[in-house]
Amino acid sequence: MELYHGSNQTVENPKFLTATHPMDFGGGFYTTINYRQAEAFAYRIAKLRGHTPVVNIYEFDETNISNYKILKFDEPNAKWLNFVISNRKMEYKDENYELVIGPVANDDVYETITALENGIYDEQEALKRLKIKKLFNQYVFKTQEIMNELIFKEYRNV
Repeated sequence: MELYHGSNQTVENPKFLTATHPMDFGGGFYTTINYRQAEAFAYRIAKLRGHTPVVNIYEFDETNISNYKILKFDEPNAKWLNFVISNRKMEYKDENYELVIGPVANDDVYETITALENGIYDEQEALKRLKIKKLFNQYVFKTQEIMNELIFKEYRNV
């Protein structure tokens, strides 16, 4: 499968990034199955940090990952929601995973999560609102070992 990483630079050799700000799944190397999403992130990061927006393209063989500790969310459910919230608060302290796969909490989702955190929505209402959103998956590589499974193919200036 192809995975995409939006950036302001070419990333041939991905490295683990420690979370210095709230992120959906904590620190790691973030990729997505959706090219447009990577492209939008590349534009955003290039605007913030300068340089040219770039989408890095990798090949990833999911059949070779059975030896890794993986957390996968098939949909935005209560477990996913609580995982995202604890990572956004930078309070996640449970199991360590090598790869986390699941829906991206985009800007619309952040509004819903913020409303939940502020008591405007309860968990059931937040999940109901999230299920009507079109959420693309992200693959977050959390150790250098599993990042070595990513094969850099090319980059595209966008």
